[in-house]
Amino acid sequence: MPLAAAERALLDERRPLTRDEALAVARLPLDDLPALIALAHRVRLAWCGPEVELESLINAKSGACAEDCAFCSQSAHFDTGVEVYPFLDLDEVLAAARATRDAGATQFCIVVAVRGPSERLLDKVIKAVTAVRDETGLEVACSLGLLEPAQAARLAAAGVRRYNHNLEAPRAVFGSICTTHSYDDRVATAHLAIDAGMELCCGGILGLGETLEQRVDFAFELAALEPCEVPVNLFDPRPGTPLADTPVLSPREALQAIALFRLVLPGAWIRLAGGREKILGELQSMGLYAGANALIIGNYLTTLGRSPEEDVALLESLGMPVAGGGPGEGRFVVAADGTHALPAKPVRKLIPLDAS
Repeated sequence: MPLAAAERALLDERRPLTRDEALAVARLPLDDLPALIALAHRVRLAWCGPEVELESLINAKSGACAEDCAFCSQSAHFDTGVEVYPFLDLDEVLAAARATRDAGATQFCIVVAVRGPSERLLDKVIKAVTAVRDETGLEVACSLGLLEPAQAARLAAAGVRRYNHNLEAPRAVFGSICTTHSYDDRVATAHLAIDAGMELCCGGILGLGETLEQRVDFAFELAALEPCEVPVNLFDPRPGTPLADTPVLSPREALQAIALFRLVLPGAWIRLAGGREKILGELQSMGLYAGANALIIGNYLTTLGRSPEEDVALLESLGMPVAGGGPGEGRFVVAADGTHALPAKPVRKLIPLDAS
């Protein structure tokens, strides 16, 4: 039986699944979803523990992006009505960082909508990184698009701890959703971040038209990069984009995908991100039982989420503790208006393959 084989590999032999093993599980009928979710939850507990990490986002430079990613409302190629503004003033960034520190958080993330940072923008980001670190002592993360080697080195030297750069879609699908840069461009930036000494946060969007097999392949493509964190967005089509009329995943399909990602990436933080409210609806708690162990709380870059208090209450009702940590641990991002989430915890070590 595929589930029994996956359980033996992940819980008894303490090894990752092969592609064939994962595909066998993926091909089980959705009527077997409760058993798959139960296994994914056990794998999450065995490899990562019970904690759930919380994060919120700041969109430090919004809209007018030169890239043509067909899912993105921030692309200048599409008329989406998204708010457009340049990089925030340093005083605004510092005010948000102070709110982060005062909330007891440990990490602050700067996100911008660009193909990649110009030297002028990178200078502003690094100035902000330095000011935030010096004034607040917070760890700083960044998401700035495609990087050159020297830029990655500058960010690492400036003290950026974690770099977010999603692959967004499986290799087989990527060319149909973006023509202004390639899948390999994204992979190259992920490697540059790691080579420069930063941690890698790398995930994507599920429901962009990929097949079930391509979805499994996507999980393995991400696993090959060894990210410490994998954001899982559930596609919520944006008006005005080429994919505005794309059918969305059913809740059962989304839960199956989350569970499969947990089986393929047993030791990563798997973070439920954009689209979870719309796609999962009343089944958001099942996403956490299906293997997710992290959430983006509050609003997303261009769409509304739900209140952090609701998610904290959800975790309390599930008996899942919020991950906590001291200075230099975990990930915390504050919204531009100063609203904040809770501090988070560093990535847990994987169980050694030769563990008894």
